[in-house]
Amino acid sequence: MLTFAAACLVLIVIPGPDQALMTRNALAEGRRAGLLTMLGGVLGLSVHVSAASLGISALLLASATAFTVLKVVGATYLVWMGIATLRGARRTLREGPPDDGAEGGTTARAGRGRRMLRQGFLSNALNPKVALFFVTFLPQFLPSRGSVLPHALLLSLVFAILYLCWFTLYVISVDRLGRVLRRPRVRARIEQVTGLLLIGFAARLAFQ
Repeated sequence: MLTFAAACLVLIVIPGPDQALMTRNALAEGRRAGLLTMLGGVLGLSVHVSAASLGISALLLASATAFTVLKVVGATYLVWMGIATLRGARRTLREGPPDDGAEGGTTARAGRGRRMLRQGFLSNALNPKVALFFVTFLPQFLPSRGSVLPHALLLSLVFAILYLCWFTLYVISVDRLGRVLRRPRVRARIEQVTGLLLIGFAARLAFQ
């Protein structure tokens, strides 16, 4: 279990599209937005956990066509998010300091919250590399005899807890540094880098 947890933590800490989205959303909308993006990411992971437990991910990875379709859809989504983030950087320079999501009332805040959840969810749910992890890495730690499903769910829960703990600390740290990072020029540069990273992640995913 300790070996599995250590390996998971390394994989979680490595920068990826979900981390880029959390950074961008925490800076643009505050801590709540970053945490909602993180929760969406966990929900996206649950899709792959369920699929792996039921054997669907194995079938997906056995089909080159199905894997390619998922890969193209995921890469397209990341490119779309990257372009939207780059456009947001230009708006940041024009409009000045953000309002931290304070205006617009309860309905507007709820709409933004759903958008953050959706972004985090799709970032992981459409990433075939996450499916690959649960199908190839996780089985190495499952028992060779007896019921496999309870152990698979337990290991997946460990992964989810580590994911939540790490990214909660990460989002809080970004939010604490927000006074400096939310300065329009600094925030715009971070959004530009985030947008380029998302497009870079998309290219790497598409050509792997």
